[in-house]
This record gives sequence, structure tokens and C-alpha cells, in this order.
Amino acid sequence: MKQFFATCPKGLEYLLRDELMSLGAVEVHEALAGVRFSGSLETAYRACLWSRLASRILLPVAEFEAASDEALYAGVQSIDWSEHLALHATLAVDANTAQSKLTHSQYLAQRVKDAVVDQFRQRGHARPDVDTEEPDVRINLRLRRDRATVSIDLAGAPLHRRGWRETQGEAPLKENLAAAMLLRAGWPAIYAQGGALLDPMCGSGTIVIEGALMAADVAPGLRREYYGFLGWKQHDIALWRSLLDEASRRAEIGLPALRSCFFGSDADSRMVQMAKRNAQEAGIAGFFTLDRHDALHVRPPPGFTQGLVITNPPYGERLGERESLPRFYRNLGETLRDHFNGWRAAVLAGDAELGRATTLRAEKKYTLYNGALETVLLIFELHARDETPREKPPLSPGAQMLKNRLEKNARHLRKRLEREGIHAWRAYDQDLPEYAAAIDVYADKSGSTHLHVQEYRAPADVPVEVTRTRLREIARAAGEVFDTPRARIAIKTRERGKGGSKYGQFDQRGEFIEVEEGGLTFLVNLYDYLDTGLFLDHRLVRAKVRELAAGRRFLNLFAYTATASVYAAAGGARDTTSVDLSGTYLEWASRNLALNGFAGERHRLVQADAAGFLERTRERYGLIYVDPPTFSNSKRAEDFDVQRDHVKLLLACAQRLAHDGVILFSNNFRRFSLDREALAPQLAIEPWGAGSIPFDFSRRANIHDCWLLRPHASGSQVNPWQNARVKP
Repeated sequence: MKQFFATCPKGLEYLLRDELMSLGAVEVHEALAGVRFSGSLETAYRACLWSRLASRILLPVAEFEAASDEALYAGVQSIDWSEHLALHATLAVDANTAQSKLTHSQYLAQRVKDAVVDQFRQRGHARPDVDTEEPDVRINLRLRRDRATVSIDLAGAPLHRRGWRETQGEAPLKENLAAAMLLRAGWPAIYAQGGALLDPMCGSGTIVIEGALMAADVAPGLRREYYGFLGWKQHDIALWRSLLDEASRRAEIGLPALRSCFFGSDADSRMVQMAKRNAQEAGIAGFFTLDRHDALHVRPPPGFTQGLVITNPPYGERLGERESLPRFYRNLGETLRDHFNGWRAAVLAGDAELGRATTLRAEKKYTLYNGALETVLLIFELHARDETPREKPPLSPGAQMLKNRLEKNARHLRKRLEREGIHAWRAYDQDLPEYAAAIDVYADKSGSTHLHVQEYRAPADVPVEVTRTRLREIARAAGEVFDTPRARIAIKTRERGKGGSKYGQFDQRGEFIEVEEGGLTFLVNLYDYLDTGLFLDHRLVRAKVRELAAGRRFLNLFAYTATASVYAAAGGARDTTSVDLSGTYLEWASRNLALNGFAGERHRLVQADAAGFLERTRERYGLIYVDPPTFSNSKRAEDFDVQRDHVKLLLACAQRLAHDGVILFSNNFRRFSLDREALAPQLAIEPWGAGSIPFDFSRRANIHDCWLLRPHASGSQVNPWQNARVKP
């Protein structure tokens, strides 16, 4: 079993994870712009041949610290390259770096190349030549936070190059992004139901060609002539030939059965001819109809009453003028609404503002990256303008009471929310015992409202059917009050199992929205985890962190998504260190920091157990934020119980405090009792529970508790709380 890493454009990680699992990968974990997985060499070959989403498949061969040029050179030389490169083989090196002392990618690639060729010469062999186009072996260096990972690039060239594209337009869409659009829009199911595929701005035909190859079960890499493993010394020729034969047989079955349901058009006749040539090269031209006409005059193909209209319009970045685009998007929305009743549409808009210009209500939104450009994929279910909406049954008396309460809460809080610029807040918290849930409102930066509903444990004597009915009523009532479609309402349910109630399965969408709080921006995921990435009840705690952080070194233990670290950085902290055991949360934390302009050596992310980190570090901090879980039984650290272990944890924090330092300690264990007697000899304790609860959590004022702890003043030491002031 080997470890691999598949790279992909940002936004495709969750799709790629599922795809790799379907190809036989195990221990699959998404990361930023890629997915880690395990498997045999056959698994990696299948990923190269069959992945529609991956950019490269990397086989790591070494990992080491590389904070200096010498360390990098020595680490690369420690690898036995004779196991990978045959004599007289050619090589190339790709390098990328982030948050490291070594910052020049081109120089890093040169040093890796030098280390490899020097090893061959030192052993009396000829110096390997460099071939940047199609080397026998392509080496990949990834340097993150001074740690180097050296890999063999099994793809050799980006996997989005399928081998059929002869020509392309001015702003081509990469094939793996086109595949992601098709998968997010549900194209395989639409094809199975007899639907058609139509791209009214087809350009060089990327989307429709990808859609046809997907429907025909043709391996995306079947037409490629070059892979990075073909010249690799450990290449298994027999295995690769068997996989190619299997893919060829599947294509021979799938292509003859393909329906002629693929349609493309473009206003530029040159693009139409280009798309035709590419379709011919891909071997599927006979299933296509390609025409020249304007996108706003597109109509459903004869004989098709359902299907998918999918397109990648101009963004105003490279093609078209930004000023004229909102009108174009509005006209496109009119065309889709007026003529494609019963179809689904998917539009890759340059940003949310252009998406709103269509005047269509998106059922789903996904952030995707077209190269370096952040875009939004909008999915619409199209209905005629004059279609009479299906009449909903009246709300039950209980649901109407719930709706009334939600409207009352919203009216009561609205002015203060607007005055304080709060975009994520609690609207309801089990106000009515029959509707046992908490409802949180998130307004993303595009202006769309999302709802997060968490079910509380129902009494054992309440039938499951009753709780499910009430949850449906909660979703409907809340959706009506906040004008939010069901597709933007996340419901976290509890399912009864052995030993009592527990949370049920979460989605695996990989959908993040950007939410503003305190003038900062955070990524929130409403569907995939128990929590969303932003603890709303800690809004004032984060504000306190910003207030106290100026000029201090900041340590964030149990950092989660590092929202407190972002606040500390915004408050003028000298540097921040965020410690968490989860690699997933640290990647999320990295994105939160970068989203607000905080990156580099001043903002460290450490994957470690908090207690172990405190034991090892010799640094001192002016502000330590500690918000531990109630319980933790991770396999990678000792069991943690906040009631049992908080004294040991806080005293360890005290050892790492600067002489005028502060510990901000909070937790959500309702029955927690601070052991003052054990802490008092070393720390002055100031309760701050009531002051840390936001106004929208007033119904549940015990949702968390909070304390400020500082070393006892000695001599002329200044109490750090006496001069604390809120920053304007």
C-alpha cells in the first residue's frame, strides 16, 4: 500500500475525494487543492487514466525539514534516485512554496535538479539531461512551512489535457473544471433520464465534449500518449497495458450506445469550427449538433423537453466588458426562463453579483476556481414565468405559532443586528418546547441568506415520526420567514441508536460560504460537520481577543478554524500561533487567515495536541486563548476531560505566559465548575461569563462560561485589565 496525493483546482476537493474512492482508493482525505489517498500502483494508474477531476497524481518519496538551501539540497540527495531514473533518462522539476523561508520556486526547482544530477555524477554516471516538455521522470517539490515533500509526478503533464484538443479559444475552460460543472449539475442522472446537453456559448466545445465522453464511459485519459510514469524505472508495463485494454473495451461498448443529444452553439463561427474539429478528434462528432447563433436566441432542440443548459459566460476579466455584462446575464436569465421550462441550468458566473443579474433564484451555489479566478457555479431549476406555483398546504397550528415566534424574534433583533453589522446570529433557541431546535441565520457576502437548524434531543416518549414532522415544519416556517429556499437550509438531525440519541449522517458537499463578522471574513460550512466553523455564541469572546491582542504574542489552543487568531491578528498581535490536532481544521484555518490578509511566518499553524505543545514549547505569549472541547478521545492524543483536566491545562498555560500575560479561558460544558482553590495560588481569576454572551443568545445564557486569568501582580507590575480599551 502506497501513499499518494492528487492535486486539483480549489473547490473540487470533495468531488475528487468521492471519485478516487470509486476508483478503489482508501484512506481518502481531502486537503486544500488536493486529496491524499492510499492504494496500490494500480490505484494510481487508474486515477491517471480515469480521473476527470485531478490535475496530477503524485507519489511522495521523501519528506523532510528544509528551512535552508543546504537542508533542501541534502534532503534531496538523501533519496536514492537510481531507484527512479534509469541511466540516460531525462528529468524535469516543478516546485512550489508557501509560508516558508525559501520563497523562489524557480530557484528551488534548480536546487532539486542540482542535487539529483550531482548524485549521478558522484556515482560515476552521466549527468541526466533536462526535458521540460516530456521528461522520463518529472519530480515535484512542495514546500509548506519549511517542510519539503518530494514526489514523482505520475501524470507527467496536467491530466486536464485529455489528448483530443487540437485548438482552443482565447479563454479556454480546463477539462477538469468542465467535468466538475457537469457533476455538480447532475448531468449523469439527466442523461440517464433521456435529457439533452446544451451549451449556448460552447467556445471550443469543452463542456459538451466532456459531457459526451462521460456519458459514453470513455476514460478521460484514454487518448493521452504521454504519462509521467512511462519512463519511470518502477513502471509496470503489463499492468498499464491491462488497464488500457479494459478502458478500450469499455469505450467500445459505450460509444455505440451513446445518444445524439449534445448541442452547442456560439456567436463566433471560428469557435464553432474549432469545436467541430475537437469533437472529431475526440471521436464523438457524430453525436453532436453545433451551430452558429447568439446565446440569447438559443432554444430547446427539437424532440427534447428536458435536459441541462450549461455554460461558461464571459466574466469581464479576459473577455467582454464588465459594464455590459449585467445586462447580458439578465437577458440570458430571461431566455432560460422563457424557453426552457422543465430544464435545469448551470451557469459559471464570474461572481455572485453577475449571478444575481440573471434574476433567477439559484437552488445551489458552488465556489469554483477557473485558474486563479474565483467563480461561482449557479444551479437553477427552470420554470415558466406564468407557471402557477403548487399550492402549499396550510401550516399546522403549531407550525403557525413557530412562524409567529420567528417573525417576532426577527423584528425584535433586526435594528440591533443592522446597527452592529451582524450577519450571522441566532434567531431561535427552543423558544417553543414542541419545536426543539436552534436556528441560526447566516447572510453570505453575496447577500444570500442561509439557515442552520440543529435539533435538540427529543424526550424518549416522543415518536420518531413526530420529531421528523416537526423538523419539516421548522424548515418550512423558517424558510418563509427568512425568504430562504430549502436548498439553503441545513438541518442537523439526531437519530436514535444504541445507547441513546446521536447526530445522524452529515452531507459531504464541500460547500463553503463567506460570512462577515466584525469587519473580517470567515469560511463557513453548514452541511459537512457538526459545527459550522464559526461559533456564534463566542462572538464577544473573539472581540475581547482583538481588544487584548495589540502588541502581544498570541497562542490559540484547540484553535479549530482559527477565527480567534484572525481577530488577534486584526487587533495588532505581534504574531499568532494556532494549535489543533486536526489537519482538516488547520487547512480551514489557513484559508481563514489568508482570506483576511494574514499569512507568512508571523502566523503559524501547528498540528499537535495542546498539552503536548505546551510541554515542548519554550516560547512565551502575552495572550493565550483556551477553548477546549468538553471531552476528547482522539487516537493521536491522551483522553481529555475539561472538568478533570482543566487545572493541569491552565497551569501549563501559565508557565508559558509573559510576566504581564493573560489567559482567556472558555468552555461550553454546562455543568463545569472552575477549581479556584487549585488555580488561585498562581493565577488571579476574573469571571467574565455574563459579559461574554451575545444578546441573541439571551435565552441560553449558560451556553458557555468564560474567565480571564493572569499571574499575580508583584512589585510595580501593571494589571493588564486596568488599561484595556476597545479599539475603535
